Amino acid sequence: MDETDSERLADDLRVADSAVALTGAGISAPSGVPTFRGDDGVWERFDEGQFTYGRFQRDPDGFWTDRVELQRELFGGDHEPNAAHEALASLGLDGRLEAICTQNTDGLHGDALESTDEEPGTTILELHGNARRVRCVDCGRRQAADPIFERAEDGELPPRCECGGPYKPDVVLFGEQLPGAVIQRAKSLARECDVFLAIGSSLVVEPAASLPRLAASAGATVGIVNLESTPCDGVADVVLREDVTQALPRLRELVESAD
Repeated sequence: MDETDSERLADDLRVADSAVALTGAGISAPSGVPTFRGDDGVWERFDEGQFTYGRFQRDPDGFWTDRVELQRELFGGDHEPNAAHEALASLGLDGRLEAICTQNTDGLHGDALESTDEEPGTTILELHGNARRVRCVDCGRRQAADPIFERAEDGELPPRCECGGPYKPDVVLFGEQLPGAVIQRAKSLARECDVFLAIGSSLVVEPAASLPRLAASAGATVGIVNLESTPCDGVADVVLREDVTQALPRLRELVESAD
């Protein structure tokens, strides 16, 4: 890590009235959560075309059969927050981070915040939903995902709510609109923050990919922490090419060391 760049980012975080983080698959990969794309990505083993909202509507039985296998592949292990999740949670608890906007559906940011006995100091905006939940498409009721997936594995296809409506994973499927209120809130946070951190995201999937540009255009300090280059590197004030589990704890230490 370039100490000068990381120190500059820490200095800006220390004096910021508002800081926001955007996180992608790269922050959860060190916890063992498979990524979707890349040489060993999930879409190398599954056909992403089978997980569209259109298929869920046309063929809910087949969709759920395949989704059970995908869920097992993605979240079948014992995944826990890593040092990067914990560093962001610590910054939030210290009042340094107003919100975490995440493209991930694994719920690990929530776990990191809940692992402390303190009141969370940051808001988590799950841009693509949360795979630990299911939602009835008729009445909107949400439930924990595990019992519903167990029912699907036992042959209830599709698993249904008490109202009779089919459940779907509470994530944004291909062909499905992202939750408008959540996206608008994320855009507002990007426009209003003093520091915007993009962490472990390739920054190619919209609308999340536009958030660093919105922040930069509004005058925020933009920091990108990612092992690979991104399309937004040109608008960033600081780019750190380092493993997030090393870069974020160090950044937190630098912020706290001057207190």
